[in-house]
Amino acid sequence: MRRPVPVRPTRALALAGAAAVSMSLLAACGGDDGDKASAADAVAVTATDDSCEVAKKDLAAGKNTFKVTNKGSKVNEFEVLKPDGSILAERENIGPGTKVDFVVNLSAGAYKVLCSAGQTGKGPTQDVTVSGQANGAGDQRLTQAAAAYKAFVITNVNDTIAKTRLFVDAVKANDVAKAKELYAPSRVGWETIEPVAEKFGDIDPKVDAREADLSPAERKTWSGWHLLEKALWKDGSVKGKGKVGDQLLADLGTLKSRLPGLTLDPVNDMAAGAKELLDEVATGKVTGEEEAFSHTDLVDFKANVDGAAKVYELLKPVVQQKDPQLAKDLDENFAAVGALLKKHEKGDGYESYDKVGKDDRKELADAVNALGEPLSKLGGAVAR
Repeated sequence: MRRPVPVRPTRALALAGAAAVSMSLLAACGGDDGDKASAADAVAVTATDDSCEVAKKDLAAGKNTFKVTNKGSKVNEFEVLKPDGSILAERENIGPGTKVDFVVNLSAGAYKVLCSAGQTGKGPTQDVTVSGQANGAGDQRLTQAAAAYKAFVITNVNDTIAKTRLFVDAVKANDVAKAKELYAPSRVGWETIEPVAEKFGDIDPKVDAREADLSPAERKTWSGWHLLEKALWKDGSVKGKGKVGDQLLADLGTLKSRLPGLTLDPVNDMAAGAKELLDEVATGKVTGEEEAFSHTDLVDFKANVDGAAKVYELLKPVVQQKDPQLAKDLDENFAAVGALLKKHEKGDGYESYDKVGKDDRKELADAVNALGEPLSKLGGAVAR
């Protein structure tokens, strides 16, 4: 989940061994977004807790690689902002003392780049100017992939609304057993396309904020899935929570209404979004923090991985041509994660995550870590 509430911080796993793996994933995912651009081609960015220094502020249209070094003490986030202040592209979870190569496609115009220590969405900015025109007319396969992905996003939002409506009906009836059964399925579509949903920053915190992420003042206006999750699993009743369910449906309806005008870039949105989904797994699902009361984390885990896999599936023809080894690595690692998740299937879903032991959690984290490394190179391969 994203702003205006604070972004979820990277917390240590309760299990020390898994914690090390999760943090190593964040470093791996941040290491190399694409082909090994030379130092002369990359735009050096130095981020600290209170500064954002950009070595080059006049850029050429097309593929640009930002080499971001975090010299601060907090986890940082690097954003490229459009003139209206909305996020064009972002890289999260840049740990203290780490470097990332972040590939962005830029058209001519004025932008700001932002370094946000603590990932609050606020921080120092620098102006950059992009001029010229990108080389070539573009790969038609990427245009088709972006169109297919938009259709995939719309399908998943529609599925989310349909299943959430059933969930809300159970909430209104105070049918706790039925609502518990419908809770996790209602979230699958959202979790599958979460980075796209998060482009609409006013909706995400309304529907997907967790109690642990909110200040005492923010908890007074808390809404969405996780409020109902807490009521179901901790309080054992959703009596009087019908308005919360109605607001959840209304907010999802607002998201749907905005999708027709959505444009998706194969690098900035698809490839970067796939990596974000793996970060979601590392910082929320593997840790067990996402579904603190229901422990349905593995359902979300699977949805995040499926969303990343769909992006790769659509971009795979281009990747196979430009970097066959990367395609092979991604095929193998997606298969490995899928096989591990299958071990935890139970009926039509997955076992409760609080029943998953230390060794199994570490095994899952290791597999996500292994997938995250090649997935972090997807954007660069596509942008070549």
